[in-house]
Amino acid sequence: MNNSTFEEIGRALREHQHFAILSHVRPDGDALGSQLALALSLQQLGKNVRVWNEEGMLEKYSFLPRAELLTKPPAIADDVDVAIALDTAIQNRLGTAFAAVGSAKIWINIDHHRSNPSYGDLVIIDPSAPATGEIIFRQIKSQGLPFNHDIVENLYAAISTDTGSFQYPKTSAFTFEIAAELVRAGGLDVGRLSQQLYESYPRRRLELLRELLRTMRFSECNRVASFSLSSKTAAELAALPEDNEGLIDHLRAIRGVIVAVFFEELADGKVRLSMRSKDEAIDVCAICQKFGGGGHTLAAGARIRGSLAEVEEKVLEEIRAVLKRHS
Repeated sequence: MNNSTFEEIGRALREHQHFAILSHVRPDGDALGSQLALALSLQQLGKNVRVWNEEGMLEKYSFLPRAELLTKPPAIADDVDVAIALDTAIQNRLGTAFAAVGSAKIWINIDHHRSNPSYGDLVIIDPSAPATGEIIFRQIKSQGLPFNHDIVENLYAAISTDTGSFQYPKTSAFTFEIAAELVRAGGLDVGRLSQQLYESYPRRRLELLRELLRTMRFSECNRVASFSLSSKTAAELAALPEDNEGLIDHLRAIRGVIVAVFFEELADGKVRLSMRSKDEAIDVCAICQKFGGGGHTLAAGARIRGSLAEVEEKVLEEIRAVLKRHS
């Protein structure tokens, strides 16, 4: 990683006054925690900061410090000095948050997805980082930006969630060192925060999982597992989009499964695809890129036009072809 880019971004953050911090549609803990952490640091510098996501602050992360700062974007576009896209591999995945930026003198792109094409004026893409929150930590610390308890808690939540609670393969010694520094610096109650992150789900999420498991199927000698969610079932359960996060891990955790897939029918005639791999030789990012998506080698996604059955057939056929090439 080129430290000069951290310095350039640091200068831009100090020299300008009006900021918009954005993240991807269907946000996760890394996206929201990173946004809030950077926004709070800039506010400590006396900056004017908007924090936008197409879906606003999710119910499940509403306990994060200063969560109220993160809102849905305004209907009328707003001009800013600097627009910052966090954790967003493809610019159009900023959704209505992108449209809410009328103009910006500088676009900053900070991300850890290797499929990111490096859009923007100042860019940090670090695929070795297990979470964008880790890059935001480095940006704040390397440039001596403000750092307080609320920032610490948001960064810890960002890193914890995107590493699968420090379990995923890209979790490094450096990741644990950052976590230790966050705990020391912020006096974090790790038990309380972890309980809020992982042990405070609404009942409807478990009911959703029950219905998904009814659709579970296996192929390729049990190396591929998938389940699917129709829009009808989602409506009957009154499930929120955020309730889906992490459910695919139940498939990935099955012994012998190499690729796990979650198909979710959307209202716009598309199917949302989430895919996980347990073998770096089976690159799910490459598979998803064939359908207009992207992500990481072991975790990726896409949105594909078609019916649930059509998309399932196309995607599973592509997975079968990849597995055959590597068998």
